Amino acid sequence: MTPYTFNREKLLEMTNRELATFRQRTVNSAALVARGKKSMPKGVPMSWMFGLNFHPTIYVDHGKGPEFFDANNNRYLDFNVVDLAVTMGFDNPHIRDAMHKAMDVGPHFLLPVREAIDVTEELARRTGVPFWQFTMTASGANTEVIRIARAITKRTKVLVFEGHYHGHLDDTMMENSESGVRPYVLGLPRGVEKGVEIVPFNDLEAVEAVLKKGEVALILTEPAMSNCTLVMPEPGFIQSLYELAHRYGTLLCLDEAHDFSFAYGGLTGAWNLPCDFMVLGKGLGTGIPFALYGMSDAVNEFVDAHTQVDLGVPGIAAGGTTYANTLSVFAAKAALEKVLTPENYMRTEALGRRFATGLQSIFDELNLPWLAQHLGPRVGYCLSQTLPKNGKEAYKSIDVEWITLRKLFMANRGIWDSVATAGPQVSFAHTQAHIDEYLTTARSLLRELCSTNSEAK
Repeated sequence: MTPYTFNREKLLEMTNRELATFRQRTVNSAALVARGKKSMPKGVPMSWMFGLNFHPTIYVDHGKGPEFFDANNNRYLDFNVVDLAVTMGFDNPHIRDAMHKAMDVGPHFLLPVREAIDVTEELARRTGVPFWQFTMTASGANTEVIRIARAITKRTKVLVFEGHYHGHLDDTMMENSESGVRPYVLGLPRGVEKGVEIVPFNDLEAVEAVLKKGEVALILTEPAMSNCTLVMPEPGFIQSLYELAHRYGTLLCLDEAHDFSFAYGGLTGAWNLPCDFMVLGKGLGTGIPFALYGMSDAVNEFVDAHTQVDLGVPGIAAGGTTYANTLSVFAAKAALEKVLTPENYMRTEALGRRFATGLQSIFDELNLPWLAQHLGPRVGYCLSQTLPKNGKEAYKSIDVEWITLRKLFMANRGIWDSVATAGPQVSFAHTQAHIDEYLTTARSLLRELCSTNSEAK
């Protein structure tokens, strides 16, 4: 898998031009960042608002449908969709009405409301995973899943795949290096890397070699990897993964914080995948912060028997004061009943297919040896003629200089593209005209970048 080679001189020239234009268009945001730096690191209230972009930070004024507007009132048609946390648009009427109703009822009681049963029954029906619990984030959900798996198996290690991301938790923010597994962020406890095994996706032999040691409590994976562009599982891979896990006394969790937006019932339900846990996150795309995790009958039986009781016998460390609040429950119910319907998934799948076909036609028109990636509403740029089978191959398409130019060029023309490790996503608020607008702009970018054969090799 050999990635495309850019004309770096021309790419840099275009980037500098687009950056100058971007700065001119966003002077009000620059002023707000300068003000923000007096009370917040990097001038932002959360580090990702700076760190996920390779260009100056912009401040947002408001959003409407699939668009948002910055402090200079520049409009951006959003294909990052808040990294899949707002796949329903910025002012979805069903979610807005649910929030009004939740506030009328009361935002939270630290006690259940009956609508929680509606949500968990519906999730069980469409995913095949029977029991559910709320958290606030997928990171929190994965943390609790790992704790439960350790309690059941009496083991400590977690197995993940190269190119993974499962949230900001100590147990998984690791990568392979020449000297072994190491943290890829600062601030983790010393020795935590000893609790993680990292192997290539789609490699059952590597998985089995680790499981044979009898140390792994949990395999944690996305059904299709979506945090290193897009990596599809080979036929039967997830089913075989589940069989291997149970053969060696390990449990399997399918993290669908992203993938639930790709198909009705998530990939777990759509592909009829077996698992012991399933994780959902990003507020199901409502924009309201919450997450959930599902459990099999056997796991639920253990959790039910080991639920922590205040001042009682020690149980599994789970829960949080704001978990399963009324706002989250009502948002989930509205999302499932009004937005995440089979018809809407069929529509975004069709738009995603149109999107990928359009990208591929641009690549072919310009003789670019690329492939357009596609899974439901997710598309992307594969900078080679072979789709990746694992994270290592996928990362060859994450060319930071190319992505920086793409983000700036698109933003200056009213398109907000995806973060570097993902790809453009069709939301439930997008239309065919929106897809065509992205494609028209992408064609202009690539035509200029590849204007002569000598400049594009």
